[in-house]
Amino acid sequence: MKRILLALAASLTVLSCSSNREQILKVYNWSDYIAEGVIEDFEAWYKEQTGKDIKVVYQTFDVNETMLSKIEKGHEDYDVVCPSDYIIERMLNGGLLLPMDYSEIPDSVNYITANRSPFIVNMFREINPELDANDYSVAYMWGTTGIIYNTEFVTDEEASTWDVISNPKFKDQVLIKDAPRDVYGPILIYLKRKELAEGTVTLQELMQDSSDESIAAVEAYLKAAKDNVLGWEADFGKDQMTKGRGVLSLNWSGDAVWAIEEAASVGVELKYQVPVEGSTVWFDGWVIPKYAKNVAAATWFINFMCRPDISIRNMEETGYIASNGSPEVLASQIDEEQEAIDLTYFFGEGADSVHVDATLYPDRSVIERCALEHDWGADTDKLLAMWARVKGDNASSMTYIIIGILIVAVIVAAVVNSRKKKARKHHRR
Repeated sequence: MKRILLALAASLTVLSCSSNREQILKVYNWSDYIAEGVIEDFEAWYKEQTGKDIKVVYQTFDVNETMLSKIEKGHEDYDVVCPSDYIIERMLNGGLLLPMDYSEIPDSVNYITANRSPFIVNMFREINPELDANDYSVAYMWGTTGIIYNTEFVTDEEASTWDVISNPKFKDQVLIKDAPRDVYGPILIYLKRKELAEGTVTLQELMQDSSDESIAAVEAYLKAAKDNVLGWEADFGKDQMTKGRGVLSLNWSGDAVWAIEEAASVGVELKYQVPVEGSTVWFDGWVIPKYAKNVAAATWFINFMCRPDISIRNMEETGYIASNGSPEVLASQIDEEQEAIDLTYFFGEGADSVHVDATLYPDRSVIERCALEHDWGADTDKLLAMWARVKGDNASSMTYIIIGILIVAVIVAAVVNSRKKKARKHHRR
């Protein structure tokens, strides 16, 4: 409610000061994806650094395509938006992004350049080999796709492979993200595991494989596993896992951390794994759309979000991991109760044996079998059509009854949990 009131107040400010856009910064971000007080702190910091007043108009979205449609039509002059990786790729290819220019930011407070993780830089270069996405975007949060599972019913060995989804032992007990590209990639990796092992295909090639043959193979696999699917969920899967209404879930690492913590509080043990066949990594990043009216303030805002203490605050609030490779961020995640893992790929030398939560920061051996998803361009409709067929074929009357019960449960849980600090929403469609 506080954020809504602040947004309304800021909107009124825009109406009264619309002729002076230099004092207005319009930010469009995911719901529940920034810590309380960060906006106000930025406004004060911006004044301190530049001597200029700024008022942030902060608005939120829940689906990538909702945001993109507004930008594509040119009806909204947002200065900063936070799309997911494949949308960044689509915007970059479509000429919808302005290049980043840090020349007005002194080196002493240039947090973008100082804290970029080598892993993030390399991954963003893969978005478009001909046009470096690092020049047009700055990563915000990132994570992996894997399996959340209840250790009372699912063993570590069973959860170590994507084939657990079709294991008849888990009939009516599997929750799957209603996110076609996040399901398609891992299942295709599983189906092509032999070719991957033989080196006849690479992970990156699979992430760009929209062939009719591969789509049909993934569709056939998912339909064969349909008896196991308890529900196709947008955001309630992690909550259902904490209540024992499902024993495993194809989900994102950030949601896994939330689910593991919540489940532990009620005596349920959940774990998270990235299956041995491989998986996908995802990113959300800050960009400046071509219709932005306050590019200078937008650049300062993105820079502020890369300041280590701000990154840490946002991580603690959202449960996701910041794409920030600073020593301060690493230090904030050290937990001696965790096993030591190799994070040199992310933090560089000296991080070869650090004690952090491997659910959030995968070991080098895990990340090496993960790949970045890509935009399908004109073939996106083929993916969505396949997804509709898979879900439609699974929609028995009992499925609708179960989904109805789950939706009611989620609504009740949402009311109860709305005051909790660690509420998370993140929809990648």
